[in-house]
Amino acid sequence: MDELLKKSLTSEEAAEIKQDQVLTTIAFGSCNKQDAPQPLWEPILANKPDLWLWLGDNIYGDTHDMQEMKAMYLQQKYQTDYQKLYKSIPVLGIWDDHDYGINDGGKNFSKKRESQDLMFDFLDAPQDLPERKTEGTYQSYTIGPEGKQVKFILLDTRYFRDTLTDSSVPGKRYEVDPEGDMLGEAQWQWLENELSESTAQLHIIASSIQVIAEDHGFEKWANFSSSRERLFQLITSTQAEGVIFLSGDRHIGEISKINIAGVPYPVYDITSSGLTHAYEAADEENRHREGELVATLNFGVLKIKWEPNLQVTASIRGKENQVYQQAELQFP
Repeated sequence: MDELLKKSLTSEEAAEIKQDQVLTTIAFGSCNKQDAPQPLWEPILANKPDLWLWLGDNIYGDTHDMQEMKAMYLQQKYQTDYQKLYKSIPVLGIWDDHDYGINDGGKNFSKKRESQDLMFDFLDAPQDLPERKTEGTYQSYTIGPEGKQVKFILLDTRYFRDTLTDSSVPGKRYEVDPEGDMLGEAQWQWLENELSESTAQLHIIASSIQVIAEDHGFEKWANFSSSRERLFQLITSTQAEGVIFLSGDRHIGEISKINIAGVPYPVYDITSSGLTHAYEAADEENRHREGELVATLNFGVLKIKWEPNLQVTASIRGKENQVYQQAELQFP
């Protein structure tokens, strides 16, 4: 570990994003223990993705000691199989709670600014990246030529999030708080601008926690019902094209779908969570689920077909690159 700490947190070998690249394959996942076996990097690369998107819990830190957090990030960054991916395709990402620094943590975490710096270091974000100088890790990237653009909107569901309301119901961790806020007003205004000013045909909104699912008792957007409704209303009011949510956190994989009033296509939330460990006993209701719940190691893939019309195939895959669940997403 001491040897790792001596290495630079930036690497000239990291793959760079090409702004005019036509994206056809995007791979994503979450819940990754840096000191556990990591059997999914090879099947992920077998899909020949154009980029990799971390959805949070990229390491399991859970610490106020930022030197300890730095060491854990380095352990993951130099993991042998991950290095093959890291050197071959661009990497984007957000955090969740365990790489934020505290389980189910929100705005009151005392080390959140220091932790933010380490997350951007892990992702090799340029030192002059504007987001390094502001509070919160939310980012956006538009990739592709005119008419074939994908916009990645990477939300921060930790830095500004209000405190959750504990539940006294057995098996249910949190209650719904209609007044609680998920993003903070600055991030809300940023998000509205990113959607309303966008020229992209496809918008991938990354949220570390599930957006659509609302029946389970753990962390989810539905814990803050007014924030969830505000998010849906933004999609409607901005008339954003081709919105897809990607989420992690739950140690399961599943595909959720909802119809939002005023949006001329169904909106999906593709949850992929369990790169190194999964909740194998998971058996929970989700009124919005399409297909079956995946309770084993998994990663996600989006396959984009641009012509003659935009179509996205979303799949949740396993150790042999087998498809556990799949959905065809079409847009007007």
